[in-house]
Amino acid sequence: MGSVFKGIEKLGPARLVLEAILASLLGILLLVGFIVLRRWYRARYFHKRNQRTVALRSQWDDILSGKIPAEVWRFNLLDCDIVESVLLDGIEMSPADKLPPLLDCLRVSGLLDMRIYEARTSRGLKQRTALLALGRTRAMEAIPALAAGLDSHLRETRIAAVRGLGRTARMEAAIPILDRIVTGHFDAPERSLKNALANCCRSCPDVLVNYLERTHGPVRELLARVLGELASPQLGEELLVLASDVLPEVRASAARALGNTNTCYTLPALESLAADLEWFVRLRAVVALGQIDNVDKIGILLRSLCDPNRHVRQRAAWALARMGPQLDQILEDVIATKDDYALQSFVSELERSGAIEKIGGGYPGSSRHSTGTHLMEVVAEARKRVELTGKAAAAVGAH
Repeated sequence: MGSVFKGIEKLGPARLVLEAILASLLGILLLVGFIVLRRWYRARYFHKRNQRTVALRSQWDDILSGKIPAEVWRFNLLDCDIVESVLLDGIEMSPADKLPPLLDCLRVSGLLDMRIYEARTSRGLKQRTALLALGRTRAMEAIPALAAGLDSHLRETRIAAVRGLGRTARMEAAIPILDRIVTGHFDAPERSLKNALANCCRSCPDVLVNYLERTHGPVRELLARVLGELASPQLGEELLVLASDVLPEVRASAARALGNTNTCYTLPALESLAADLEWFVRLRAVVALGQIDNVDKIGILLRSLCDPNRHVRQRAAWALARMGPQLDQILEDVIATKDDYALQSFVSELERSGAIEKIGGGYPGSSRHSTGTHLMEVVAEARKRVELTGKAAAAVGAH
């Protein structure tokens, strides 16, 4: 060995190159050894975890009922992690009547208290993991700890707390979020806030109406969008107030909410919104009209079919093309508007839905068939005029 080192020393400057090569080879060998060792350890860990999962699953009913005391598995880190994962998965997928035994097991074993303690005292990733786990428990006791996470100076922790509160799907969990966002200084992504509030207020959207009265600007728009997803006929006149709001986004959300109702005030409110100055408010109103079952909406949709905005025309055509028995009369009314773009939109939608055949070839008598042929000729002529108008507009834009 000594002769080898002496030989290396005799190489002179080349010795440095040889040493660098040997150091690189040593580093590569160490890295490969680390990878192999890590893979062996992970394979051994997952094999052991699978064995313990099968063993605990075979005793699951006894664990839930308490026949097997929590002390048997609670203080074994692997067993505790497996039982908690199974409990949380079960809580997320179980209906309300199946939750009590799962929540009782969490409480009796101390797993719930452990997560609450971690959420209050830990920091960083461990705290965020605890907050998300608390949300999955859907337990009332978790709400105060989750609410405390909303006041963290770290944005990631606040997001985890919002997501945790949303996972509880309890109306009480929405109150801490609403109390903070009405101030206008709570920093969290709008999508996370919207999803959390929608989950928590699904059974009681009235709580959003109470907070809407105290908000303005972007916060008011956010709450209105959530309310638009959850609104029900029980909200009544509150939707009419939102339909006349000064903010276009709030009016659009009110139009979306009205689509979930079918009361005496639904059609007049949507008729007013379908004539709004903002195109996206008109679009939401037309979409809502397509959802309600009321023949009187045809007149409103015919006016929307002549809207200057292309998206509004397309949605109005979509709704009219699905009116079934009234299609023949609707087509004649569309032609009577003398609006080529309206006719083009309506006929294109009829072709996409396959209803064009019912109009063009659905007349059993000769007189009706000739009427249908005449209508198709009018449609073809209108299409030509639309194409010519489009080409003329393109030519003007080119110059």
